[in-house]
Amino acid sequence: MNIENLMDLLPENYSPSDRESIMRAYEFAEKAHSGQKRASGEPYITHCVAVAGIIADMKMPPSAVIASLLHDTVEDTNVTLDDIRNQFSDDIAKLVDGVTKLTNLPRVSRGDQHMEELGKKKSADPGAEMNPQELALAQKSRSRDLKNETLRKTFIAMGEDIRIVLIKLADRLHNMRTLHYMPEVKRKRIAQETLDIFAPLANRLGIWQIKGELEDLAFRYIHPDKYNEIAEKIEELNIDRDRQIKNIMIRIKTILDKAGIKAEIKGRPKHIYSIYRKMLGKNKPFELLRDLRGIRLIVADIPACYTALGIIHTHWRPIPQEFDDYIAAPKDNFYQSLHTAIYYDDGKPLEVQIRTNDMDRSAEYGIAAHWKYKEKGKNDESYEQRINWLRKMMEWRQDVSDPQEFVDSMKTDVFQDRVYVFTPKGDIIDLPAGSTPIDFAYHVHTEIGNRCRGAKINGKLVNLDYSLKTGDQVDVLTAKQGGPSRDWLNTNLGLVKTQRARLKIKQWFKRQDHDQNLTQGRLIFEREFRRLGLNQDDAPQTEELAFSFDYEDIEDFYVAIGCGDLSISRIINKLSEINKEEPLFLPQRPPDHKNSGNDVMVLGIKGLLTSMGRCCNPAPGDEIVGYITRGRGATIHRKDCPNILRMRDNERLIKVAWGEAQQTYPVAIVIKAYDRQGLMSDISTILKDENVNVIDVSLKVTHNLATFNLVLEVGDINQLSRVLTRIETLPNVMEACRIKPG
Repeated sequence: MNIENLMDLLPENYSPSDRESIMRAYEFAEKAHSGQKRASGEPYITHCVAVAGIIADMKMPPSAVIASLLHDTVEDTNVTLDDIRNQFSDDIAKLVDGVTKLTNLPRVSRGDQHMEELGKKKSADPGAEMNPQELALAQKSRSRDLKNETLRKTFIAMGEDIRIVLIKLADRLHNMRTLHYMPEVKRKRIAQETLDIFAPLANRLGIWQIKGELEDLAFRYIHPDKYNEIAEKIEELNIDRDRQIKNIMIRIKTILDKAGIKAEIKGRPKHIYSIYRKMLGKNKPFELLRDLRGIRLIVADIPACYTALGIIHTHWRPIPQEFDDYIAAPKDNFYQSLHTAIYYDDGKPLEVQIRTNDMDRSAEYGIAAHWKYKEKGKNDESYEQRINWLRKMMEWRQDVSDPQEFVDSMKTDVFQDRVYVFTPKGDIIDLPAGSTPIDFAYHVHTEIGNRCRGAKINGKLVNLDYSLKTGDQVDVLTAKQGGPSRDWLNTNLGLVKTQRARLKIKQWFKRQDHDQNLTQGRLIFEREFRRLGLNQDDAPQTEELAFSFDYEDIEDFYVAIGCGDLSISRIINKLSEINKEEPLFLPQRPPDHKNSGNDVMVLGIKGLLTSMGRCCNPAPGDEIVGYITRGRGATIHRKDCPNILRMRDNERLIKVAWGEAQQTYPVAIVIKAYDRQGLMSDISTILKDENVNVIDVSLKVTHNLATFNLVLEVGDINQLSRVLTRIETLPNVMEACRIKPG
C-alpha cells in the first residue's frame, strides 16, 4: 500500500484539515525513516502506511491514523516524543508513546541487577573471565523482562485509551502478513506470541475480522503441515462448495422474500485455525465437521431475526443441540447473533447465522465499531459498557509488579472463555473458564478466600478442584479463622486457576514471618527432591538453580518457594530444561515397542477412536488409509485392501499415517497407604488421566497397611512429579515417592 491508496481508503467524514494532517504525518514519518529497510527489502515507511490503512479500514478517527503513521518513529529513529508533541499534539504523542516498545525498564529488574553485578566483578578484576552461562542467563532475564514490561504497558494502556491497543493490533497484523521474510526461529516465536496474546486480545475486544486473520497467520507458522493439510481440503471443497452456496443463497432469498423478510445473504468463509480447533474440540476429522458450509443472513431488526429463524426451521429440519441464541444471551465480548444448523435439501449440514446490520458491524469490528456509530451521530452505549467491563476485568493490575506475572494473569484471567455462576443470594459472578470454588471465594472477598475450607455446588458438597460451570450456584464453607493452604499454590493439584486468587494467596504468605517462609520453602524443596529420588549429585547445585530464577541469595530462593512466589513445578520444569540433552534423573528408555492402533495419526488429532481393519490387519510400515464409520471413529485399512479398492463412497476415506512411539522411561515408585476399598481403582484412574502405562505392579498388605510397588512409563520428570502429587492427595495415602535407582 502507498500513500495514494491510504488517502483513497480514508472515511468520507474526514475533513480537508484531517486529510492534510495525515499527509503531513506521512511526510514526517517518511523523512524520519529515510534509508531504513524492512526484512523484505522494502522502504520502512511502507509498514507505517499499511498499519494506517488497517486503522482507516476500521473507520477509526484521524488521530489514530496519524499515530499509526508515526508509531515507530520514537522507537526506531532519532525523533522524540517532544518532537511529536510540538509537530502534532499531546494526544498524538500519547498514542505514539503507548505503542512504543520499552528500551529501558522503568524499574530495576533482576536481570538488570545481575548485569550490574557482573559488571562490578569485571571492574574489580579486569583480567577475570566472565562466566558465559551467568552472562547468558542475565541477558536472557533482562530481555524477557523488557518484552513482558512492554506488553504490560500496552495492556494497562488498554484501560486508558482503546485506540492504543487497536494500533498495536494493526501493527501486529501487518507484521504477521510479512512474517515470511523473518528467520524461522523468530517466525515461530512471534507466531506463538500472536496466538497466545494478540489473537485472544482481538477476540476479547470482539474484533473478529482481525482475530481470525491473526490466528490463521500464526497457525501457518507454528504448525505448517496441519495448516497446509486443512487448506488443501478446503481448496478441494471450494470448487463445488461455491456453486452450492450460490444456489443455497438464491433459494433462501426467494423463501424469505415470499415471507416479506428483507435480508442480505452472504457466504461465510471459515478460518483454518477455527476448523482445526473444532476438529480438536469435537474430536472429529475434517470430513465430519458440520459447519464447513455456512451462510449469514443480515436482517432489519431483532424481531426479523427470530422470524427468519422460524422460516428456516419450518423449511428444513434443524440439527439437535446446534442452536445458540447469542441475542438474548450475548457472549462475554458482546457478540450477538442467532446460530443454527439444518439439514439442507441434499441431506448435508448447513450452518446459518442471523443478525442485524449493527450486530454484524459489531462482530467484525468489535470495540472499534464505536467510531462507526459516532460518525452517524448515534449514542453507543455498548462502547461504554465494553470499556467499563475491560477496566473491571483488569482491576487487579495494580497488585502485580512483576511483568511475567502480569502477562500470565492476562492469559488466564482475561483471555480465557468465561463462566457465569451465582452466589447464594443470586448475584452473578463472572470468572474465567476452569475456575474452582477457591477462585470464586477470592473473587467475592479476600477473607472468604483465605478462610475457605469447602464448597457446595447447587446444594451438594464438592471437592475444591471442581471446575465451575455456567449456572452453578456456589456456597463457600469457611472457618472462623486461619489462612490458605500452601497446597493451593501447587499447580499439579489444580485447586486454583486464576492469577487473581494466586496473588491473594501469595500476599497472605508474604505477610507471614520471614523465617517461617524460609523454613517452609527449604522443606518443600528438599521434600520434592527426595520424593523424586533426586539428590544434589543428580542436579545442578542449588545455588546455580537459584541463579537461573534470578535469585543470587539461596535464602531468597527458599523464601520465594515458601511464600508461593516460586512454585515447585517451575523448579522441576527448569531442571528438565537444564538437562534436556541428557536426562540425568531417569534411566535409559526401554526398547521400542510396536506401534498400536493408538499410534495412528488422523490429521494430527489426538484421541480419535481408531481400530484396525480385520480384513487386512495393517501393520506398521504398510501404506494405510482411514475409513470413517458412523459412531465408531475411523477404521484403518491397508491401501491395497480389497474392501477399500471396491469402495464407492470415497468421501469417507481420510488420510492417516503411522505415528512414532512416544519416548518413555521406566520409573519404580512406592505408595504407602492405609488399605481401603477402591484405593487401587483411584490410583489407576490417576494413571489413566495422565496417560501413564504400568509395566509392573506388586501389592503387599500387612496389618491394614498397603504397600504398592509400581513401575511406570513416564515421559519426563514433570509428569512423574505431577503423578506423585496427585496420588498423595488420595484419601488414606501417606506417601508416594520414587524408589532411587541402586
